Amino acid sequence: MKLTAWRATLRIARRDVLRAKGRSALVLAMIALPVLGVAGADVVYRSAELEPQERITRYLGGADALVNSYTRGMTVFQEASGTERTSVRYRPDNAQPTAAERRSAETEPEQLARELLPAGSVLLPVGPSQRAAATTVAGQLGVEVTEADLTDPVWHGTLNVVEGTAPGNPRQIAATRKFLDDSGLRLGSTTTLRGLPGDLTITAVVEHPNDLRSTELIGRPGTLIEPLRQAAGQPQTTGRFDGGRWLVKLPAGATLDWPKVMEFNTYGFTVSSRSVMLDPPDRSQVPYYREVERDGYSQGGGRIDEVALVVVGTVVGMALLEIVLLAGPAFAVGARRSRRQLGLLAAGGGDRSHVRAVVLGGGVVLGLAGAVTGVVLASGMVAALRPWAEEAAGRRFGHLDLQPVDLLAIASLGLITGLLAAVVPAVQASRTDVVEALTGRGSVKPPSRLIALLGLLMVAGGALLAMAGAALNIASSLSVLGGSVIAEVGMVLLTPTLVGLFGRLGRWLPLGPRLALRDSVRHRGRTAPAVAAVMAAVAGAVAVGVYTTSEDADMRRQYTASLPAGAVQVNTAWGPTADPAQLPALRAAVEQAMPDLGPRADIATVSYQGDCRTGKSVCGSVEVSIPPERRCPVMDQDRPEPTDPGVYERTMREDPRCTAERMSSSISSFNSLPVGDLKGLHNLLGVRDQAVEAAFAQGKAVVFDPIYLKDGRITVRLTEPPHENEMKAAMVGGPQKRAFHEVGVEAVLAHSDSPNAEAYLGPDTARKLGLTVTDGGSVWLPERLPSSAAEQRATAAVTKLTDGADLKVERGYRSQQDLMTIGLIGFSALVALGAAGIATGLAAADSQHDLATLAAVGASGGIRRRLSGFQCGTIAGMGVLLGTVCGIVPAVALRKFEHAATMGYASVPGGEVAEAPIVFPWLQMGLTMVVLPLLAVLLAMGLTRSKLGLVRRQA
Repeated sequence: MKLTAWRATLRIARRDVLRAKGRSALVLAMIALPVLGVAGADVVYRSAELEPQERITRYLGGADALVNSYTRGMTVFQEASGTERTSVRYRPDNAQPTAAERRSAETEPEQLARELLPAGSVLLPVGPSQRAAATTVAGQLGVEVTEADLTDPVWHGTLNVVEGTAPGNPRQIAATRKFLDDSGLRLGSTTTLRGLPGDLTITAVVEHPNDLRSTELIGRPGTLIEPLRQAAGQPQTTGRFDGGRWLVKLPAGATLDWPKVMEFNTYGFTVSSRSVMLDPPDRSQVPYYREVERDGYSQGGGRIDEVALVVVGTVVGMALLEIVLLAGPAFAVGARRSRRQLGLLAAGGGDRSHVRAVVLGGGVVLGLAGAVTGVVLASGMVAALRPWAEEAAGRRFGHLDLQPVDLLAIASLGLITGLLAAVVPAVQASRTDVVEALTGRGSVKPPSRLIALLGLLMVAGGALLAMAGAALNIASSLSVLGGSVIAEVGMVLLTPTLVGLFGRLGRWLPLGPRLALRDSVRHRGRTAPAVAAVMAAVAGAVAVGVYTTSEDADMRRQYTASLPAGAVQVNTAWGPTADPAQLPALRAAVEQAMPDLGPRADIATVSYQGDCRTGKSVCGSVEVSIPPERRCPVMDQDRPEPTDPGVYERTMREDPRCTAERMSSSISSFNSLPVGDLKGLHNLLGVRDQAVEAAFAQGKAVVFDPIYLKDGRITVRLTEPPHENEMKAAMVGGPQKRAFHEVGVEAVLAHSDSPNAEAYLGPDTARKLGLTVTDGGSVWLPERLPSSAAEQRATAAVTKLTDGADLKVERGYRSQQDLMTIGLIGFSALVALGAAGIATGLAAADSQHDLATLAAVGASGGIRRRLSGFQCGTIAGMGVLLGTVCGIVPAVALRKFEHAATMGYASVPGGEVAEAPIVFPWLQMGLTMVVLPLLAVLLAMGLTRSKLGLVRRQA
């Protein structure tokens, strides 16, 4: 066709679009919505993806570098930016450290950094943070406490004052917006940190542009961290990895280039240099990549990313196909209503290409309009909702970034969608006989057997491709998406033949449904696209339903209860915020908020030569040791040398001892060896066995996994705390294994449905072993599960007392699938009803003469409405059945692919993978197959007019 002809067809298409505003608005919305979503996501992604200078400012502020004492006495390898991955090469025990490593171990990190930096450099300490409890309007709130001189502009960009003035004296602090929102405080309010005397005044609101959700208080350097450590009784941090971090301001003209950064690496420092980040070295010049490739480690979690990519790609691809199938009948309605106009075009000398061009022109006009509308709305919405989008993402955008190439490609997607939706109606319109178009007559053509055979092959081949590609992990993204699309398109090609098969059911139906079914079979040209539209809508809902239900069943199977069902637990936290002296008040608060809890079991934790729970002193560890002959050889702490990665993976996969050891690693809040009396055995572990109770009363330990028990005894390994000489040896790469000894304890094996400990000891037994016993919390096992309101009251009471305690009610696995199912049913009903509405319009465009004939022989308006209702219900029913079948293919394929991807982690500790379950949401599918056709019937009956307009007489 010539360009002038296309101009004419586009003018005709634009006129038809404006004439049928309702139908055009529906198609435009269907095309614009996905464009809006994709374009909005692109603008958000591009805006959140920082430019190099913006990224450097977020990380360094106004500094020239960030120096981090990553490890003392060892060489570290880093990426060029120094902000992401690093690697440390551990030397064998008999290897000697280099001169740089020895100097690193013997010199204080800050002094060493000053010696390595150019003369005149200024170092500003960064962190570390300290966890503390701050008073609030309601009680106390856990908060991270840091220090920074916010009056120094070097912090601008990485820690910004957004309101108020920076703290100027030791009694002033800055707070993040999240802390103020959670605490109920505001600018000018005062708060107190537990362990520090006096009030602190909040003079500024600050934010980390990369972390808007942080709950943090910032004081001036030297005013908060060390006093909090002393109040908590924490020892000085002198470990290998406790060297510190500093922002560095270099003297004028000085830079830290890549060779200088690598020199810092030999002393155990990582460096993020502004000059290196702006001009990074070639990959071949970065030793880090050679190290990780030699060690056989992969760069990042590619498999998990691929799972997400396949899921997103399948959803997007199926959604676009659904839009094409939904919009296609709308164009068919327009073609049917313009049948006489198209006939006049053909009678006036236009050929089939001109008729096709007119219908395709509608696709071009609506596709282009929908694409432009979607892109414009997306850009405007992101700009208007930017503050809320940043809050939701938890980070600030660099700038509003509109990429013309991206947006043009997305707009072309909308245009292509409109064209594809108009292709089939255009071909059908071009094949209509001119005389039939002018007279309004129609002819019934049987479906092509060749097309039906092709459709059958596509259904079988697509399903096979999706399943095999997912299970065998062959081109997974293309196989799952391509197979699902091929299967659904094949079902569309099969639809005319299947409609004919459905017609054979008419002999057993009453008059109204029989007439509707016969009419649907006779006019397959309008029925097939309408059925395909409903099928596409239902297939999407069923696919998501099967996928989410199966995933939920998998998560339910993997769930491990930490307590017996219905148990209530309160315990102190681990670390500086733990305060066993508060437990009496916590227990009283819980029992007051939750009456009728039953007997209380007080549980303690154990440490060796120190108190690990409060962290107030260096401590040793306590664990139940597996007998040597039952240990996984590559996980044995006593093995002489590190294991080769290949041998490790093969052994973890093939040796049954490794699987058994992985399956026995569930630990409670009281660590692996809790201590208590018989009530603890009942409430914490759910054990009620008289023989076990009698043995426990005699001083025996209770063990829950036979792997630990040998000859009626278990072995408890007591590892010494690290001493000063061991710390120094570790700093220079010396032997790092700490001394230990093992003690045998008589034990009895018990069964527990929630085995969240390796063994359970009585207080006397623990003390005989020389263990430090620290009160950890309490557990109740009420006869009735506490209500949610009671749990909320207890949580509020505990939080008001301290942030260093946790409250938990074991309610078992809680699924969100009920809400998900309701949402899916509502969504599928909405989309399928929209498709049914299009089908009603398509049927009405063809059945005006049939309805006029019924009226002429005396049929009432009710009869005509019922006939229209049954016609729409028939279409919806067939679409629902076919859509249910089609939706199963992508859901099962995605589950198979996830299982195949997860199997790659079976060689990792804790990576035992069972077969992925496939569970069908029968209730949702049943409601969809029954309720949607009924709703479609009611919709069509309600929208069919009782009075008919004038109908052109047929020749």
